[in-house]
Amino acid sequence: MSINRRNFIGYSVAGLGSLAFSAKSYSRIVGANERINIGFMGTQSRGAGLLGSFARMAGVNLTHNCDVDSRVLKRTHNAIIQAGFDAPKSDKDIRKILEDPLLDALVIAAPDHWHATAGMMALEAGKHVYVEKPLSHNPHEGEIFVSAQKKYNKIVQMGNQQRSSDESIELVGLIRQGLLGNVYRAETWYGNNRGSIGNGKVSALPDWLDWSLWQGPAPRRPYRDNYVHYNWHWFWHWGTGEICNNAAHELDIARWAMALDFPQKVSVTAGRNFHQSDDWEMYDTMEVRYDFPNGKTIEWVGNSCNKVNRFGRGRGTLLLGTEGYAIVDRAGYEVYATDGALIRQRQVQNRAVKTNDLVGAGALTEAHVKNFLETITGVTKRQHSPISDGHTSTLLCHLGNIAYRVGEDIYCDPTNGRVRGKKANQFWQREFQNGWNLSI
Repeated sequence: MSINRRNFIGYSVAGLGSLAFSAKSYSRIVGANERINIGFMGTQSRGAGLLGSFARMAGVNLTHNCDVDSRVLKRTHNAIIQAGFDAPKSDKDIRKILEDPLLDALVIAAPDHWHATAGMMALEAGKHVYVEKPLSHNPHEGEIFVSAQKKYNKIVQMGNQQRSSDESIELVGLIRQGLLGNVYRAETWYGNNRGSIGNGKVSALPDWLDWSLWQGPAPRRPYRDNYVHYNWHWFWHWGTGEICNNAAHELDIARWAMALDFPQKVSVTAGRNFHQSDDWEMYDTMEVRYDFPNGKTIEWVGNSCNKVNRFGRGRGTLLLGTEGYAIVDRAGYEVYATDGALIRQRQVQNRAVKTNDLVGAGALTEAHVKNFLETITGVTKRQHSPISDGHTSTLLCHLGNIAYRVGEDIYCDPTNGRVRGKKANQFWQREFQNGWNLSI
């Protein structure tokens, strides 16, 4: 059964059907010399979803394919061909992919510890970058990544796709016009029912995995059989916890709506309450509060293993103002007066808002991808998630992790987000594997 652009999304996890537009029919819309050549780093789960979203866009070629899992590399290579594109250049080593001058943009859906490193390598090679959240593994990487983008002057878009929601854009515009009065507080949340990751054993490397390339910039550690492909999220050496994994979306929406940048104080209550005998190194339950100048606050509550809904939603943002309040998520928004009366609503039916969807394909991702491509081509000058915003929102997440790890409130410079004090600064950056240090 053949794959085409319309059913490319989820090809690795779902059955494949035929739909109206093949890649070849799309390719006729834009001349070959005008199409953007796209490469992908990491095409398991979320990477597969991004592949599908880019495949649906007119004016692109899927030309480069990189994954350290040889099974995924081969599957993606074949799927791109079956979708009607020419055979991509496929290689497990991102450095070889970036050497090709024909590549225009790199899409990064590798593990978190790779995000800033691969992004900076791509910029240095003259490529535009679409990078999944979080923008970085630690604050120092984020700062260098921002500097690199300024130096090389390429487009970098972070994959916080709610920024491209028409409903969210509309609500933020209404808030700017004064609909809620002074928005003084935001409450954000996320719930899931994650299971145990078990206790991994040091074991022989699978023949399909290049463990050295998987680790990349991270100092080398022995392979254990419960790291790949997802559980690395819960190890500090590679992952960044639930707050960077998911609060990167809702904290970003709150900060955007309230027109805030950096906090002056961050407070955390967090712990590990479920599956306490497994290898998970982090909290699974977290409450974090950000205090900003002028008395404004944002809170995030994350429940990794207890799928608590608020307002019937597994994730979302509540914005509290002096003239009313609003609830917003990926499916739309509701606005209420201070007496609780509904005064405005906009919802999109059947838009997926599941909190346990690892692929994350759909209309919002496609809108975000389209904005990235149109920014590259100059069709629009309004980029929805430039690297400066991606870094600021990711930094909020990192600050929550730092407060948790030091076990006390942390204080920041509200002009740039930098932490104060020796204890907090020990988590500002990481050591790199020899030969992988970031510099600009």
